[in-house]
Amino acid sequence: MSKHAASGRRRAETTAAPLRPRTAARSTAAPSAGRRRAEPVRRPLGGSAQKFAITAAASGLVLTVALPTTAAAVDPVLPPEATAAPAPVSADPNATLEFDRAALTSKFDPDAKLQGLTVAGTDVTPAAAKGTLATPLDSELVETSSFGYRVSPITGTAGELHTGQDFAATCGTEVTAAASGTVKSAGWHPYGGGNRVVIDHGNGVETTYNHLSAISVSVGDELERGHLVGASGTTGASTGCHLHFEVMVNGTHVDPLGWL
Repeated sequence: MSKHAASGRRRAETTAAPLRPRTAARSTAAPSAGRRRAEPVRRPLGGSAQKFAITAAASGLVLTVALPTTAAAVDPVLPPEATAAPAPVSADPNATLEFDRAALTSKFDPDAKLQGLTVAGTDVTPAAAKGTLATPLDSELVETSSFGYRVSPITGTAGELHTGQDFAATCGTEVTAAASGTVKSAGWHPYGGGNRVVIDHGNGVETTYNHLSAISVSVGDELERGHLVGASGTTGASTGCHLHFEVMVNGTHVDPLGWL
């Protein structure tokens, strides 16, 4: 090797600066004037009624996505007159108020209900039979002796079945049919009923009118509800003027009050 080459090699070795390792201090040092560090992207956060829009262009189309805001809703401010209490409303106390009813009416037809009853012995309940028969007296009914077992007012025997309902009525008071039907019998009753009328209403239902002072119908007559049957009296096994009224279902006596 020549002298000059050796000399040049030594100079290169002595002038080369040693490499320094990267340290945390170096990485956090200010950048040199010749290099610019990338600034972090700062996105706005939140805001009153603020929306974020992300817009992307792809194939000539623009897509916008709106993100909902988390801002709280603010109650609107109402004018004072909107929150004030309403003024009281008054009306003339002598004014006449009229209301129009709907054109829907109903009329209770007791005869139709009576004919529609399914009678099976004495199993007809008062709830089903109630109101199917009219009162046999035009005057206010005054109940005296009820249906059921009692002490006989004539013989004094206890446990006698009173087969009907007694109503107080002066002799000669008009007695009317409790429902439409056919007169089954009209005349003297040999078992204490005196002058007696029996009306067949169909479906096994019959009514009887006892102790009459007069009879105004005949067997076979077709009667309407409220038709005159006769006049109250005290004929037969009776202790005074009254009407003994009976209801029978398939030949069995039942409490008349459950049908009136």
